[in-house]
Amino acid sequence: MFVTASEQAVWELLRDQLGDDDVLLANVRLTTEAQDHEADLVVVMPGYGVRVLEVKGGSVWYDDGWWQSAGGEHKEIHPVDQARNNKYALRSFAEHQPRWGSRGRVAWAHGVVAPYSSFAEDDAMPDLPRFALHGRGDLAHLATRARQNAYRLDRDQRLTNHDDVEALVDILTGRLARGTRNPNAEAEDRAAEADRLTEQQAMILQVTRLLNRVEVRGGAGSGKTVLALQKAKELQRGRADVPAQRTALLCYSIGLAEYFKREVATWKRREQPAFVGTWEELGRMWGAPPGTREDSEFWEETLPGLMTDLAADLPDGKKYDAVVVDEAQDFADSWWRPLMTALRSEEDGGLFVFADENQRVFSRFGRPPVQLVPLVLDHCLRNTKQVFEAFGPMTPGRMYARGGEGPAVRFVATTPEDALEVADDQVDALLEAGWDPGRVALITSGRRHPVQLEITERHGQEAYWQGYFDDEDVFYGHVLGCKGLERSAVVLCLNEDGSRDRARERLYVGMSRATDQLVVVGDPEMVRAVGGPEVAKRLGI
Repeated sequence: MFVTASEQAVWELLRDQLGDDDVLLANVRLTTEAQDHEADLVVVMPGYGVRVLEVKGGSVWYDDGWWQSAGGEHKEIHPVDQARNNKYALRSFAEHQPRWGSRGRVAWAHGVVAPYSSFAEDDAMPDLPRFALHGRGDLAHLATRARQNAYRLDRDQRLTNHDDVEALVDILTGRLARGTRNPNAEAEDRAAEADRLTEQQAMILQVTRLLNRVEVRGGAGSGKTVLALQKAKELQRGRADVPAQRTALLCYSIGLAEYFKREVATWKRREQPAFVGTWEELGRMWGAPPGTREDSEFWEETLPGLMTDLAADLPDGKKYDAVVVDEAQDFADSWWRPLMTALRSEEDGGLFVFADENQRVFSRFGRPPVQLVPLVLDHCLRNTKQVFEAFGPMTPGRMYARGGEGPAVRFVATTPEDALEVADDQVDALLEAGWDPGRVALITSGRRHPVQLEITERHGQEAYWQGYFDDEDVFYGHVLGCKGLERSAVVLCLNEDGSRDRARERLYVGMSRATDQLVVVGDPEMVRAVGGPEVAKRLGI
């Protein structure tokens, strides 16, 4: 993220002008005993050296010192001192790192970029040569000037080679030395940042404080589930200006419901919703008979009718002031009637819906029977930029990646028949690379993995999902049951030919379950046909 628009503008110029082997870094931070340093831009170029640039927007000029006028403010600035001090601090830090070894000193230089200010060719400043000052008229050749000038301020030192560049980038970006990388620690760090960003995004709930019927829409990784939990907590707890409301928190997925229950159990009693679970569990609590999810007539006709009658007979103390539904795209039309009937006031009761239409992996379709105020989440927070960019073409509308940098997404080509065996090999590779088993999942899009079938048949669904939340072993799941859930490293096994309905939605859900490392195993032609050419391109197909 850039501090100013001028920094971003200069970064984009250099990005487009630099060569394939050059490296451009932004906002390089370093803390020494003396002070905190932050270099706006650092350019590392094989055959030339290192350039540390300070960027100053607005109107900049020299008059017995450097001055800047921006946003109506006129002040003295010290861009040369900043650039020079940052250069020396970064150079000293790099040279004392084991990764640098005995390479010795290479050419380091500093400069100032004032992209909106003009300077004559013969302008002379006592603290900075003109060739190290880049104004508006120099921008068309900024990369060339950086190459030419990098060694003119440090011409006695040797120029960088490709190995120097690789070492410097590792050091300046804070990468660990080879052989010591811990992917789990990196995943924890990115998860903490995602939590922080999600807390910021929770401000959207303030918009809904005085609204009682809202639909929050957002793609995978946008934090919908966290916001659904937070909304249910706020409704049940109440606020100074909003009384406490008896609330139900629902979803369709058994795994997601189990996650809800575990999270809610950690809250204060007065914050815990009156009901937490699946839509089916709500019906059973009212006295509806159990059924099988394979019986579509019972599931979408008989059971909703029974639940509506049971909801109508509920005493006032057992009804709800508000209902919160996550992954609402899984709900059929007939499922909404018993929920509305269970409200104390069907006309004014609260209904808060969180949904992503692109994750509609079931053939049923449904919408709440009332008007909802739509709010849109357009930032992907939970997935790394690499994972998001892979599934990004399938997201609903325009979304922006804010999940941080991570490892490259990998695609392993195979046939649907061999996909399970190849996927197992990829899980082994992740474990050998240092991933903790509890952070790894193998998710299938076709038939379920034999491990999943064995656990559910021998021990039941409850024990199966217990294994997911224990975070001790590799989790074997299916895209239909994993919405709202995630693992740091995911092997997506495309063990199908893509001819079944909702194949694109299953691909989208499966790819977006990985927060940090994604490995896709499957037939390239199937991915191209189902996900489209852009998804195939981003997977390197």
